[in-house]
Amino acid sequence: MGGTSKSTQTSTSQATPYAAAQGSIDSILGALGGQIGNAGLTAKQSGALNSIESNAAAGNPYAGAIGNAATGLLNGGGAQANDGAIASNLKNYQGLLQPYASGGMIGNNTALKAQLDTAASDVTNQVNSQFAAAGRDGSPANLQALGRGITQAQAPIIAAQYNQDVQNQLNAANSIYGAGNTTYGLLNQNQAAANQNQQAGVGVASSALDANNWGANQILNAEQNRFNIPTSDYQTLLGAISPVAQAFGTNTGTQNNTNTMSGAQQFGTIMSGLGSLFGKIPLKFG
Repeated sequence: MGGTSKSTQTSTSQATPYAAAQGSIDSILGALGGQIGNAGLTAKQSGALNSIESNAAAGNPYAGAIGNAATGLLNGGGAQANDGAIASNLKNYQGLLQPYASGGMIGNNTALKAQLDTAASDVTNQVNSQFAAAGRDGSPANLQALGRGITQAQAPIIAAQYNQDVQNQLNAANSIYGAGNTTYGLLNQNQAAANQNQQAGVGVASSALDANNWGANQILNAEQNRFNIPTSDYQTLLGAISPVAQAFGTNTGTQNNTNTMSGAQQFGTIMSGLGSLFGKIPLKFG
């Protein structure tokens, strides 16, 4: 009377198109199916890709110019082309001022001799005429007065010229120093510009390489589009068809249940039936 109870359930189902919309659905699917043949490249698309590849095969027309620009920049871009002339100008300037800056022109003024001679002549005429009028020309006193007069007349001229020559020396030295600083500043600026051009040349060199590879990249892109365009069309069609099949499906099926009772359950069921049966039969006693 023992045992265990067991329940078994099996079901089957089947999806079929919604009957009421069957005709419309078939029409839509038929139209979409007809577009499959048109999902490849059109004549215009194919022609456009062919043109791109043809142009690409000729290469980038600016690749050579970009390459030349990169080479020029990497070589400094001409920023130091005038360095030689700048240095030469400084050398010439130094040569012109060197006699003054070195002090070689102090007291070496040809115009000074004429001024000194004029001063001496004026003093001589004045002193000699005075001593001649006194009847003492040629006397020791005459010579002494003449020498002193000439010295007094020439001394300020010589001192002024000396001071001017010294000032010219200082000015020349300062000018040479300033010109040197200016020249070196220009040369340093040119060097800095050349360095910047070289750095820019690195970037342009990359652009030149891209320009050289431009044709090959265009061909790769065009060939990729030959695959992508039809694939995208097919994906679009598939995306339109799949939701229709899913939306208009219904499930039909059957379901079977099987219960297996244990011995105790079976005995209980039998006794319950007998109790109901005997309860309906009248009993009679002797």
